[in-house]
Amino acid sequence: MTKVNVVILGDGGWGTTLAVHLHKQGHHVTLWGAFPEYCAHVAKTRENEKFLRGVKIPRGIAISSNLSEAVFCKDLIVLAVPSVYLRGVLEKLKEVSLPHRSAFLSVVKGIEISSLKRMSEVIHEELGSVKLAVLSGPTIAQELAHGLVTTAVIASNDIVLRKRLQSVFMSDNFRVYTNDDVIGVELGGSLKNIIAIACGIADGLGFGSNAKAALLTRGLAEISRLGRTMGARVSTFSGLSGLGDLVTTCVSQQSRNRSVGEQIGRGKTLKQITAGMQMVAEGVPTAKSAYLLGKKFDVELPIINEIYAVLYKNKSAKRAVVDLMTRERKEE
Repeated sequence: MTKVNVVILGDGGWGTTLAVHLHKQGHHVTLWGAFPEYCAHVAKTRENEKFLRGVKIPRGIAISSNLSEAVFCKDLIVLAVPSVYLRGVLEKLKEVSLPHRSAFLSVVKGIEISSLKRMSEVIHEELGSVKLAVLSGPTIAQELAHGLVTTAVIASNDIVLRKRLQSVFMSDNFRVYTNDDVIGVELGGSLKNIIAIACGIADGLGFGSNAKAALLTRGLAEISRLGRTMGARVSTFSGLSGLGDLVTTCVSQQSRNRSVGEQIGRGKTLKQITAGMQMVAEGVPTAKSAYLLGKKFDVELPIINEIYAVLYKNKSAKRAVVDLMTRERKEE
């Protein structure tokens, strides 16, 4: 396999994990972060204490806060910043000299609130017709960082690109599939975070496995309905970026979105929860985006709408449960 020069833009847990993983595969890796002081600290200690505590960062990985230097002569640029910051990073990228041969891979899970665009749409809007793929799936950062078996899917309309990136990321503990349904893969990876918040609320309220199973299955139905309306293949949502990612995010104790929901179920406010968080729970902004998309496309999204009301309209979690359970009778 040809070794590539790659830069990871975003030094969060997932970005750092991918940097370590690709370095183990023999690729030349640079990890970029937005804050110079913290980058210098990580470069010295070789540990990302805020976002990936306990994982050693090999000295062969360059760590930089200089965007121009970080992207210089790179074959692959991986976008791994939170969705709310993506457009800002892309605007900075337009100010530096990008290698003409560079391909881009988005691992960002979210939908921009202001435009209701998927991340690949935002990237193309800012950077034009660059070579682009997206990666999604059930990928808890700590698990892959510690060498545990993990799977994901890379989607692109460019078959050569997606197969090339598949070979770059594949290893004996990280199995990567390919797909051409970019819309479905992006929506599955984004919308599942909202259902994870719902499952966390159920945990916080003391509900059992029956309630979680209901949220998983009916949540997947909502994701599929909205996805189909937006042009995705329904079958994609039974794959890794749909059902796979949904299950992991809804049951893992390491899931930030499930944790946010659990704390809400126990009576904390969203403001109290986010004030103490280092990392972004993507399901919070995505709940607003998905609510607006449901209105735009006239798609019925009862669980997503209730999570939106809890997060943004101060609706009590218990009231949301009652309203979901007492909706009009329907066939499955």
